[in-house]
Amino acid sequence: MTAVIPNRKDSLVIENIRPLVNAGQYPLKREPGDMVTVQADIFRCSHEKYEAAIQYRLTGKKKWETAPMKFVDNDLWEGSFQVKSIGFYEYQVIAWTTAPKDEPTEEVPTESPIYEVRVDPLYARVGTWYEMFPRSQGTDPKKAGTWDDCIKRIPEIAGLGFDTIYLVPIHPIGKTNRKGANNSVKAKAGEPGCPYAVGSDKGGHYAVDPELGTLKDFDRFAKACKQAGIRLALDIALNCSPDHPYVKQHPEWYCHEADGSIKFAENPPKKYEDIYPFDYYNENYKALWQEIRDVILFWTEHGFDIFRIDNPHTKPFAFWEWMIRDIKEKKPEVVFLAEAFTRPKMMHRLAKLGFDQSYTYFTWRVEKWEIEEYFKELCQSEAKEYMRGMLFPTTPDIFPKHLHNAPASAFKMRLLLAATLSSIYGMYNGYELCENEPFPNKEELNHSEKYQYKTHDWNAPGNIKDFVSKVNRARKQQPALQEYNNLHFHTCENPQIMVYSKRIAAENSTVLCIVNLDPYNTQSGIVRIDMAELGLHDDDFYFVKDQITGENFVWRGSENFVLLDPSKTPGHLFTVLKA
Repeated sequence: MTAVIPNRKDSLVIENIRPLVNAGQYPLKREPGDMVTVQADIFRCSHEKYEAAIQYRLTGKKKWETAPMKFVDNDLWEGSFQVKSIGFYEYQVIAWTTAPKDEPTEEVPTESPIYEVRVDPLYARVGTWYEMFPRSQGTDPKKAGTWDDCIKRIPEIAGLGFDTIYLVPIHPIGKTNRKGANNSVKAKAGEPGCPYAVGSDKGGHYAVDPELGTLKDFDRFAKACKQAGIRLALDIALNCSPDHPYVKQHPEWYCHEADGSIKFAENPPKKYEDIYPFDYYNENYKALWQEIRDVILFWTEHGFDIFRIDNPHTKPFAFWEWMIRDIKEKKPEVVFLAEAFTRPKMMHRLAKLGFDQSYTYFTWRVEKWEIEEYFKELCQSEAKEYMRGMLFPTTPDIFPKHLHNAPASAFKMRLLLAATLSSIYGMYNGYELCENEPFPNKEELNHSEKYQYKTHDWNAPGNIKDFVSKVNRARKQQPALQEYNNLHFHTCENPQIMVYSKRIAAENSTVLCIVNLDPYNTQSGIVRIDMAELGLHDDDFYFVKDQITGENFVWRGSENFVLLDPSKTPGHLFTVLKA
């Protein structure tokens, strides 16, 4: 048996530090101004007194700052420190024995391992997105809209309360195996193809589709967005048409069949004959990884703060971990959204290793019990430390069955849920028009603009633009709706009525949402409010004002009756004030 050399540091134990992501393998995520609250079990042998603290600093700084920890109970200690700048912070827990006068002894402090917090810009947590198909913003159904057409739409989009315009891929589209209308295998003459088939003789990922205009034209659009207070997000599709310049320049970057031909892409059960996938472990993989990083850095210079990554779950974890870290060390203001509608553990892993935001299963959650269960997982479990769920009622790829041929009330209800359950949500262009015709036997819109030219009448009768603007105005005015992990569910025995609240006491902002999940029928019931969650006592009177209808009510206590007619409103978006 090997002799153990005694060390006074061993007298103090620091263990069970939380929160941590994968035992500290990945950083916690916060935004500027947030407090990082750390707990640890700290104890020592014998009866000497001891103290504890958190040391923290912005990575790269030499000097540690110190935040005290306080004893809670049963050897549990807790302390907090504030992160002020975007970037990476590091921190550790320290403890030391004190003399009778609470002065440090000669014993060296015991230190925990050093852990990380990644501080992202506020728009990683708060965002109201409008997803735009640039070529569909014009007025001629036989050709693509231009960047000038997109510029014309900016005032309306800003007026609806959106702060981010998210663009599908804007690059030249390949001609080889080009997809036709409704995803037909072969395009007819004059059909534009799918923008996810990136690359032609006009250029690749650094170029702009010439049908939309030039790069200078795009820069004018980006400048107009900035002047309107709108951020830009770009869809990065790491796919290449057979016509992409990379195919001739770097054939080794692609997956090959046994006969040496380049392999078409698949995302089982789907096949994509118009694109090639990259081989991320090819013999020249470092050059490929660096090129993809450089593409993203290039577009940051042209106005994009946010990048939505298409199908990240089909690429290696190691690649994302390296690339996101590398870019954030250079440009910590860049934000990444993972478009990964896949298995839960895969989605969580992508969030842990670096993605700021994640798509969710919200689109398919319909019943009250499953919505509540899912959002407790997202917002109340350890996932809140690393995963920020982005909610879209629909996407260009997903038009869920509950909206097939559905009335405007269904579109309003799903948007209200998306806009209030999470602090980040988005709406796909055309949703405000309640476009509801599905492709037969598919969860996709008929005549999808992914494969054809399309125009929209943005003022078509039956639109819900006024409703959208009221919801977005409430999001902007109420700090409680700008926080992600402050969601609390209340109860109603009617399974069609869901009740939840968000509150930030320091901002005097309390929001109570009561939603009718049945878009076809009036529903009623007694809602039972957890009064403490609203900052109220059990018998208090309080005012509730509906931010959609403008109605005012005086309520008292936890039990109150509601009746919701979906033809008038999908629910109440109440602000709450004590009487």
